[in-house]
Amino acid sequence: MLQVQKASQRVVARRLRHSSLQAVRLQQRGLATPSEPYDAIIIGGGPGGYVAAIKAAQHGLKVRPLSTDVLYPLSFSGVSLNLPQMLKAKEDAVTTLTKGIEVLFKQNKVDYIKGTASFVSPTRLSVQLNDGGQTEVEAKNIIIATGSEVTPFPGGAIEIDEEQIVSSTGALELKKVPEKMVVIGGGIIGLEMGSVWSRLGAQVTVVEFLGAIGGAGIDEEIAKQFQRSLTKQGLKFMLNTKVISAEKKDGKVFIKTEGAKGGKEETLDADVVLVAVGRRPYTEGLNIEKAGVELDPKGRVVIDDQFNTSVKGIKCIGDVTFGPMLAHKAEEEGQSILEIRPHRARTRELSRHSSVVYTHPEVAWVGKTEQELKAAGVEYKIGKFPFMANSRAKTNLDTEGLVKFITEKETDRILGVHIIGPNAGEMIAEGVLAVEYGASSEDIARTCHAHPTLSEAFKEAAMAAYDKAIHF
Repeated sequence: MLQVQKASQRVVARRLRHSSLQAVRLQQRGLATPSEPYDAIIIGGGPGGYVAAIKAAQHGLKVRPLSTDVLYPLSFSGVSLNLPQMLKAKEDAVTTLTKGIEVLFKQNKVDYIKGTASFVSPTRLSVQLNDGGQTEVEAKNIIIATGSEVTPFPGGAIEIDEEQIVSSTGALELKKVPEKMVVIGGGIIGLEMGSVWSRLGAQVTVVEFLGAIGGAGIDEEIAKQFQRSLTKQGLKFMLNTKVISAEKKDGKVFIKTEGAKGGKEETLDADVVLVAVGRRPYTEGLNIEKAGVELDPKGRVVIDDQFNTSVKGIKCIGDVTFGPMLAHKAEEEGQSILEIRPHRARTRELSRHSSVVYTHPEVAWVGKTEQELKAAGVEYKIGKFPFMANSRAKTNLDTEGLVKFITEKETDRILGVHIIGPNAGEMIAEGVLAVEYGASSEDIARTCHAHPTLSEAFKEAAMAAYDKAIHF
């Protein structure tokens, strides 16, 4: 098969995602020539696109893992922050990861053309090359994997300049630590970026329209504990609050707010404002209407349960279509799309994809929340275990948080797992496996977990769900 993909160089600490530059990647086959049509083209070089290309190219070959070299950004002369070195470490990490993907392409005989692709027809693409010039490629099948971009502030009242009013991209490129930062949006990205700059010394205020932080999918109990933890670290929160406008004046940014349901106006001042109100599907410049592909009112590519769009021969994966905008969800789809058989539909439920907030403490979850089950009238049981009762966490002096299991009352089937605490992002994988394969809390509780490990808290929470924990 032949593949075409977009290069991805977006600088985001939590994951390698999409940039405004596109690259088209061509997987070579036996006697193919550039003038012949390819078996498939993949537009997009993010987590979904590059995985789909490599998966198609492998044909049973093994893939070497990526590796990174970590640089330490602190210099110890009285302990001071070396911000330029920290930013260099970030750039080096991204470069290492990107080059690692290029090595995988080479190992799997995947060539690529860097440029911006647009549809000429449902089977043909025009590519504006990054180094000048233009070419066209044709294929029997095309996979759209162009990802997402930052959602601008609703109504255009606040314009992002990536200097004083920044997106998550600009927040990772600030040249100095701001004295005051206001974060508009208390979802995952806003909390991660706000937490970083708070730890580096900024006074951070998070303004959130809703009544809780963490965004969609987070359990209310976990969200409350998460907010308490971040508040202890120095972050301030204004919930149920709407941002009206932002004005730059005398080197500052002045943000007008009011209650989400109306009320008294308040003005905040900041050196930097981070707009983190979400992401949206990225199809700009793709000329998607030329291919006849259907979009929904939110700009998402409409697909069926086998990733087919409204046009035969064109499929779609990742952020540009339905579901949570997660790198690992896109990767999973990049693998699945090459494994689909005519009789097999895509059966994975979107709720079985884990979400992780990379703060300290980390927060991670998979499956249903307690509030969702209450609203649906589902009878359930809860099992919880705090890290303060876990030997490894106590030894590491990192005991904040807990593991929470939610199980179906009648069957003990695990409906959701929610974690706040050390290594939550690693530990949630066991929860995903449990939810994916319909495990019960007793299944987990009767599985031996090594001692002393943080994962014992996972086991004990499962024990608490169907019986009683041992150490709490």
